[in-house]
Amino acid sequence: MSIRPWRDIARRETRQIMVGNVPVGGDAPITVQTMTNTPTSDAKATIDQIRRCEEAGVDIIRVSCPDVESTTAFKQITRAAKVPVVADIHFHYKRALEAADGGAACLRINPGNIGSESRVKEVIAAAKANGCAIRIGVNAGSLEKHLLEKYGEPCPEALVESALDHIKILQDHDFHEFKVAVKASDVFLAVAAYMQLGEAVDCPFHVGITEAGGLIGGTVKSAIGIGNLLWAGIGDTIRVSLSAEPEDEVRVGYEILKSLGVRTRGVRVVSCPSCARQGFDVIRTVQTLEERLQHIHTPLSLSVLGCVVNGPGEARETDIGITGGGAGKHMVYLSGVTDHHVQDADMIDHIVELVEAKAAEIEAAEEDRVEAAE
Repeated sequence: MSIRPWRDIARRETRQIMVGNVPVGGDAPITVQTMTNTPTSDAKATIDQIRRCEEAGVDIIRVSCPDVESTTAFKQITRAAKVPVVADIHFHYKRALEAADGGAACLRINPGNIGSESRVKEVIAAAKANGCAIRIGVNAGSLEKHLLEKYGEPCPEALVESALDHIKILQDHDFHEFKVAVKASDVFLAVAAYMQLGEAVDCPFHVGITEAGGLIGGTVKSAIGIGNLLWAGIGDTIRVSLSAEPEDEVRVGYEILKSLGVRTRGVRVVSCPSCARQGFDVIRTVQTLEERLQHIHTPLSLSVLGCVVNGPGEARETDIGITGGGAGKHMVYLSGVTDHHVQDADMIDHIVELVEAKAAEIEAAEEDRVEAAE
């Protein structure tokens, strides 16, 4: 038990699989995924978008392969990507074969949708031959007809039965390098399905709330659904599905993980909502700082408080803090201790410099620790 047991999360025990060089499940870090939205046949546009997602911190990226033009470009895309690429396949088994040969680290399929058993065998053989994992992707919006007739509507039992049917197909062909998703746009349905499936299988889970909505609404739904599951210890890789740019999905995904303390990357900002007591424009300051600090990957914390009511208390818990004062003069805290003042006009540049210096200090200390251990 930790010194703060109320923060502990008991993670669900699962098998571990490899998606390219990224471990998923077991005791591996929970990974963040997104999906490109450029035409996959346009290799340059897709690679450019992948590069932006890599800069945002994506661990695994998915690319749709609906036609032969896409799988033709897919080989060039996988060679250029610095992270494992998942090929999104729905119905045509030949696209799965082509993607496996084209460097896919994982195939997103539903084995039952691929066609005859002989076709399923071909896909599994291609996955084995190329070292591909498989992600079974069950979705409430595309459940099999017989399950809808059986249950009357999408429900947790229907999603779980669909997943178990697809899992059995892979296991019957001695394929075990798979992860599973049982997604729905309804938060209650998705959470219930994942929890129910978690009691039946030991494979890793790809967790998300599908078709969650726009940047604000979708972020809220995803935070509730994904956060609920992660808090319960369920989830090995996540994708935040937003009607927004893929790199925004990545950033939101990390914010969800950071809020639960299960994974950290970059600057964690603690800031007040602002009020009439504020000594500077908190809202605009935080917006600017978040934009200017996106290049920081080292985990550290920054508090930005408009006045002295909660400012000193929050600053004690963060690496760097700023609290608004009077006459355009604000207090800066380092490692929780009051250190110096800064003028309003210089504040943002000064904080950015402090964060960059702190990140470099943390990185240097980590390098020294690694060298000493060796």
